[in-house]
Amino acid sequence: MTNTVVLIDARLGPVLPAAALRVLRSADVVYAGSDLPADLVSALGIAPPPDVFPDDAVVVIAAELTEPAAARLFAAGAAVVGTPAPDGAELLSAVAVMDRLRSPGGCPWDAEQTHDSLRRYLREETYELLDAIEDGDRAALREELGDVLLQVLFHSRVAAEDAVDPFGVDQVATDLVGKLVGRHPHVYAGGDPAVRDAATQEHRWEELKQAEKQRESCVDGVPLDSPAVSLAAKLTQRASRAGLPADLLPDHELFALAAAAAAAGDDPEGELRTTARRFAADLRAAERAAADAGVDPRGLDVAAWRKYWPR
Repeated sequence: MTNTVVLIDARLGPVLPAAALRVLRSADVVYAGSDLPADLVSALGIAPPPDVFPDDAVVVIAAELTEPAAARLFAAGAAVVGTPAPDGAELLSAVAVMDRLRSPGGCPWDAEQTHDSLRRYLREETYELLDAIEDGDRAALREELGDVLLQVLFHSRVAAEDAVDPFGVDQVATDLVGKLVGRHPHVYAGGDPAVRDAATQEHRWEELKQAEKQRESCVDGVPLDSPAVSLAAKLTQRASRAGLPADLLPDHELFALAAAAAAAGDDPEGELRTTARRFAADLRAAERAAADAGVDPRGLDVAAWRKYWPR
């Protein structure tokens, strides 16, 4: 047997690649790389490598091929055994960083935060993510998705410290998996005749959700602190599913506009947001054009404003 380097993912703890089992069973001696955590070395029951390796049947377990002992063995012609990290492996690193920041000796600011104090950051990061999506900015989209993920990790870490009802990120993920599997019986339960396309799946989702939540009212679960246009649209959708006649919707012009958009399958919040962003961009451009012409836009009449307004 040739000498071998076994690469492990330290984020997974004392877990060895399945492909390494045969190698380890036939090895004369196994050494631990210097980049392994002490608890992992202890769990594996192996020793640091010597200055001079035996001729053959030697295995060095390390996290990186650049680790000195692993690099020396590899340079001498050793084989390398490892397992590619699964999708989502970096989430473990993100959880570990959040735990470090929140724990004693971490960041004082992070340690002081509560669910309530973090609310505004979740709101801000969500809207920044929406901006990135609307702008089509891929770099910003990637960054803002990370910032929203941070909020999930942060709230989960705070929740884990609750004295009465603690739960952590694993429980959050477990509940999510259960929800996704339970609401996709056409995927995970051998089929569902009620699901034929995306529209029927959306309807089936709501049926399963209603049964799961055992809600007494069609408006139970609607976040009432949502932006007003989104709230009106959501309430209209729920009322329609409950069979409420349209004549009983609130007699308010703005509510009626949101209700009509929702009934047409549109997103009134998104449409209004797009219009508002376009208006802000046009206003900024008009101010810049006026300034370039040496004109103070304040006090201009409509005709003068139109002169500088983007065509």
